[in-house]
Amino acid sequence: MSETNRVIEICANSAQSCVEAEAGGARRVELCAGIPEGGTTPSCGEIRTAQELTASIDINIIIRPRGGDFLYTGAEIRSMLLDIELAKELKVHGVVFGCLTETGDIDVPLLHRLVAAARPLSVTFHRAFDVCRDPFVALEQIIGAGCDRILTSGQQSDAVKGIPLIAELVRRAAGRIIIMPGCGVREENIAQIEAATGATEFHSSARNIVRSRMAYRKEAVPMGSSAVTSEFETMQTDRRKVAALCNRKFS
Repeated sequence: MSETNRVIEICANSAQSCVEAEAGGARRVELCAGIPEGGTTPSCGEIRTAQELTASIDINIIIRPRGGDFLYTGAEIRSMLLDIELAKELKVHGVVFGCLTETGDIDVPLLHRLVAAARPLSVTFHRAFDVCRDPFVALEQIIGAGCDRILTSGQQSDAVKGIPLIAELVRRAAGRIIIMPGCGVREENIAQIEAATGATEFHSSARNIVRSRMAYRKEAVPMGSSAVTSEFETMQTDRRKVAALCNRKFS
């Protein structure tokens, strides 16, 4: 597939990652906070900074008030609706959300409510899809709600393992909604996923480790309840990795 047809969306964890994604040639970012939790809603300041530091890339905002499951309380739904309202006020390109019932089905009434609140923004149903009970019933329900795309790993731990389901979703969608493979999409496997599924949009983090500039370090005092990585390392989108995904030469 040519660079013109392949759409790369980058899961950006900061305004600077949005800058890197744009420099590498990505068409769109999904801006998130809380990446270790699978992504949560970013702050207003992060969104505005990303807009100010980029020129042309589409910025989608995840609307997810917390990590964990996708069964939301009344207070959490109120928070989501207010964050959607803020996203519209900030004039971002789109929003990304998902919602399930306690039995693992799409929460159809809530999904319709969220989509209606989001319009005219672009709407992506995120990887809550990957933990729903019946992906084919869910596909039709998400199409019926008016979403523009589904982000999915094919209900597997990564998109390569999920190729059979992703390919079937693309076939059944038949152009009615975009099926966007994500999770583990990298330079070395994107062509395989593309050829096997017929997908045209792809979601990747394309990150590298960024070392802290701190000279003084007290590593024995973690800031979280459990430190899974060094607090003197962060992850950031790498423009060269993005360029490789986009089939674009980068000098």
